[in-house]
Amino acid sequence: MWFKNLQIYRLTAPWTLSAEQLEAALAPQSFAPCSSIDLQTQGWLSPRANGMLVHTVNRQLLLQLGTEKKLLPSTVINQVTKARAAEMEEQQGFKPGRKQMKELKEQVTDELLPRAFSIQRSTHVWIDPVNGWLVVDAASPAKADEVFKLLLKSLESLPFASLRTERSPLTAMTDWLAADEAPAGFTVDQDTELRATGEGKATVRYVRHTLEPEDVRRHIAAGKQCTRLAMTWADRVSFVLTESLAIKRVAPLDVLKENADAGTQNEDERFDTDFALMTGELAKLIADLVEALGGEEQQKKAA
Repeated sequence: MWFKNLQIYRLTAPWTLSAEQLEAALAPQSFAPCSSIDLQTQGWLSPRANGMLVHTVNRQLLLQLGTEKKLLPSTVINQVTKARAAEMEEQQGFKPGRKQMKELKEQVTDELLPRAFSIQRSTHVWIDPVNGWLVVDAASPAKADEVFKLLLKSLESLPFASLRTERSPLTAMTDWLAADEAPAGFTVDQDTELRATGEGKATVRYVRHTLEPEDVRRHIAAGKQCTRLAMTWADRVSFVLTESLAIKRVAPLDVLKENADAGTQNEDERFDTDFALMTGELAKLIADLVEALGGEEQQKKAA
């Protein structure tokens, strides 16, 4: 299993909880499906089939947040409420007031919820006590916030902070393109986005298109900056770096897939092998990327 997106956070204090202690802390917030009156539920699931809530391989911890949400569009609620209000008006001889409409809408919602379809999704969380990282497999910070909200319900404290580097990704990516030179250990791929800072925010996107240095420099000279850049690290992992320091579209390349496919393994062994390989490679990738961005801001200030 490989994370597709990385929202990266720094653990600001040494991780002291054992897997067993973390398991006990998460257990009260275990996932339970929506009842007939729930619009949404969230809780912790086992990352591996029939496993524990906290899965450990080589001191690396894996969690999984489960979410179930009922699909009950507001348009449906409003349509049924409007029909019920018309019936009420006919019966009582006048339109229902604001309070009646509110109560009617709540009643309709309660009636429709048990019949609503539901969807489930999961969000994986990787805690790296060795290198001090907490990484959420989420495309947006809002999804990561759901993880932290539930973690803080389970733990007395969670010392973490967003990763901040001396150079902003926006500035660094723009400089790399302007110089037509990627940082050591990285190559620039064919997808990028350049956006102007003015009111119009004119945007140029290259998708699977060779980046011609002169064309790119012309856009940069016109005031555009690089907000997304596809890159490859060490010929092993491809990804897209964003201006917010999120890493998206993470994909292991063939050399890693060949290593993972080597040998005969059952499903559980394969899961552990993939997790160990992923965490080992991504920890190195993150470290090299932070170095390419001038190091961590807080570390330099503390020094």
